[in-house]
Amino acid sequence: MTALSVNLNKIALLRNSRGRNFPDIESFAERALKAGAKGITLHPRPDQRHARYTDLYSIKTIVDAFNAELNVEGYPTEDFIEIVEDVKPHQCTLVPDKPNQITSDHGWDMDVESDFLEPIIKRLKNNSIRVSLFTDPNNHTITLCKKAGADRVELYTEQYAHHYHTKNREHITESYTHASRQAHSLELQVNAGHDLSLENIGYLCSHCSIQEVSIGHALIVESFDYGFDETIRRYVEILHSSFPHNKE
Repeated sequence: MTALSVNLNKIALLRNSRGRNFPDIESFAERALKAGAKGITLHPRPDQRHARYTDLYSIKTIVDAFNAELNVEGYPTEDFIEIVEDVKPHQCTLVPDKPNQITSDHGWDMDVESDFLEPIIKRLKNNSIRVSLFTDPNNHTITLCKKAGADRVELYTEQYAHHYHTKNREHITESYTHASRQAHSLELQVNAGHDLSLENIGYLCSHCSIQEVSIGHALIVESFDYGFDETIRRYVEILHSSFPHNKE
């Protein structure tokens, strides 16, 4: 079964907009895990406009109490790496974000950035932190992720979500299926994230063998209709019933 990691950045953004601890990100982490999520994701950016570095410590304590996982995403500046080494999350997902980006919008260009990433990956793994690289569904790129030392790749799924309601859905999904197979053939596990929702996640996970999905924006928006806890239960139910038609 694909594990759900709930990204709480939008909860943190709402909290920060009023300058006090309301809503309380820790209570939402506990609610997510009680509702069936297997982990929590935070993506602190340099301006800390939503998740803050201090949040990582308190959320790590909570996930440990639930025997769950903390996934920390971010661009590997020295400050970011030092905080991650101190917190020691279960997983660190490295993303090629510029400081002023609104959200992630592409995977690593491994032809250019492998030499930059390789020592960082080694450094994190020496701290017993699993490393995932944010990547487009490209077999060549995934091969280079393996050579750089990554444990997992996180497939950037914006293209899949964008084409979900078009005639190109099957063709686009095939690119993710092939990427997933390539990763597993190299003994890389596969995560996925970006623009996944209750509507489109089941189809993807029924065609690809995915270990973990990280979902934040859509989940929070869907919570306006169904409530936070019920939305998570719906994701868990979909993930539980989805399995690849073609075993990898």
